[in-house]
Amino acid sequence: MTRHGAGDHPAERRANVDGIPMRWLESGAGIPVVLVHGIPTSPELWRHVFPEVPGAHLLAWEMVGYGRSWRTGEQRDISLRAQAGHLERWMQHVGIERAVLVGHDLGGGVVQILAARQPERCAGLVLTNAVAYDSWPIPSVRAMRALGGTLAWTPQPAFRALMSSFVHRGHDDRIRASESARVHWAGYAHRHGRRAFLRQIRSLRTEDTLEVAGELARLQIPAAVVWGAADRFQKLVYGHRLAEDLRAPLDTVHHARHFVPEDHPGSVARAIRGILEQGRT
Repeated sequence: MTRHGAGDHPAERRANVDGIPMRWLESGAGIPVVLVHGIPTSPELWRHVFPEVPGAHLLAWEMVGYGRSWRTGEQRDISLRAQAGHLERWMQHVGIERAVLVGHDLGGGVVQILAARQPERCAGLVLTNAVAYDSWPIPSVRAMRALGGTLAWTPQPAFRALMSSFVHRGHDDRIRASESARVHWAGYAHRHGRRAFLRQIRSLRTEDTLEVAGELARLQIPAAVVWGAADRFQKLVYGHRLAEDLRAPLDTVHHARHFVPEDHPGSVARAIRGILEQGRT
């Protein structure tokens, strides 16, 4: 296992888990909180949430085939169902028997699957603008998937502009949108970036969340749902449905769009702290 970084910033860690190189960001001590990003982001999605959750052991895991781990997705199943298995094996590897699971976008689907499969692993669940049920893939991703080979041959500057536009559409804070586009571009800046993105979007299967949809209402765990009311990608109606099934409070963040952990980290952090407090009582 390798580690980079020190001080107040999360440390970057890497390890080989059952033959798969995995990466995550880690900080703090206390109750484990595992955070999972979506597309087209990386563990850095949670960079503004970390400082607002003191007294917890925060670990932002990078999905296989995403971010700086893009190479690991080649010749491997990176569907959400498979990601839940990768996540569970990583938790075993780092010695986390039980954790509060936090997920955004695709990561929200991953933690739903793990919680439904192995509820004993889940001390609590926080979902923010997460894929669920049949809410995904969204139309713009379907369109990009249909482009297929055309997208693969798009010049790199044009591809970067496309990705930046996609990210900006999900933000209500323009400064954070520009920062986000810059930060997460690292996962696609290499010459195989277009291929990595195509691999990601071609691996999206609505069936993965539909398979566990009926299990959500049976979960007996504390949960919270945080949703950007103006999200163009994952509609608020799905946030209401998740909150009802999980018997969880719904924090509707007015004017917020999709990337709530970046634009409104305080709302996500507040939900996590609330779940942690329930665990301490």
